[in-house]
Amino acid sequence: MTDAPQTLSVERVGRTEWITFRRTDQLNAMSMQMLREMTAALETAIADDAVRAIVLTGSGRAFCAGADLKEVAGATHAPGAPDLLDLVDRAFGLMRHGPKPVIAAVNGLAMAGGLEMVMACDLVFAAESAKLGDAHSNFGVFPGAGGAAILPRRIGLNRAKYLLFSGETVSAQDMMDWGLVNTVVPDAQLRGSVQALTDRLADKSPAVLRRMKAVANRSLNVDEAAALAEEMLNLRAHMRSWDMREGLTAFTEKRKPQFRGY
Repeated sequence: MTDAPQTLSVERVGRTEWITFRRTDQLNAMSMQMLREMTAALETAIADDAVRAIVLTGSGRAFCAGADLKEVAGATHAPGAPDLLDLVDRAFGLMRHGPKPVIAAVNGLAMAGGLEMVMACDLVFAAESAKLGDAHSNFGVFPGAGGAAILPRRIGLNRAKYLLFSGETVSAQDMMDWGLVNTVVPDAQLRGSVQALTDRLADKSPAVLRRMKAVANRSLNVDEAAALAEEMLNLRAHMRSWDMREGLTAFTEKRKPQFRGY
């Protein structure tokens, strides 16, 4: 029997796994323990067929203020032991490349590694009061999980350079206008709005969403012809799936499909 997590809570609502960061006094800054617990929660949710979507959110006034810089400053590691960067890479990799939709419900401040975590998610909902920014330059820290590498792809090079160089935060509405945030909602409606979306996603074919996520992610790194070729290969594979056959049968019979994810 594993110990209950200390830095976050995990709650199942319908077919959605909510992972809520609970380091409230530290603005949910990522410690090594929090990253280990987040990785374990993500792995468990990914392996559970009953879970159709994963949501990350924070408690208090922050989503995540980045890495725990006090821990970083005093860190010592045994030879060969994973350090904080290794743990970030593992957790964020599960979010980026895992087979299930991962949604950021940004309830407050998302800075530095917190912004990078947002960018590792598939979709982003934000409360009206949320503020997002890179902030690494404020502490002489270089980004390592997408601040300089991914942010320009999401909001454009000039805007990204401004946030990187200045260390300033901007509003959730600005980030939606710039293309990083999908939806901005009143603070009190954040959880309900995200749950409404994930309830709809739960009715979709997991096999379709899994393939869509993989092909869409890779499309940014190849030319148009290669992206279209990969899409066609995935369609041909999907045509042999239970879910496509069930979807077409349900359409013909005018009933709701019962997808299995394969």
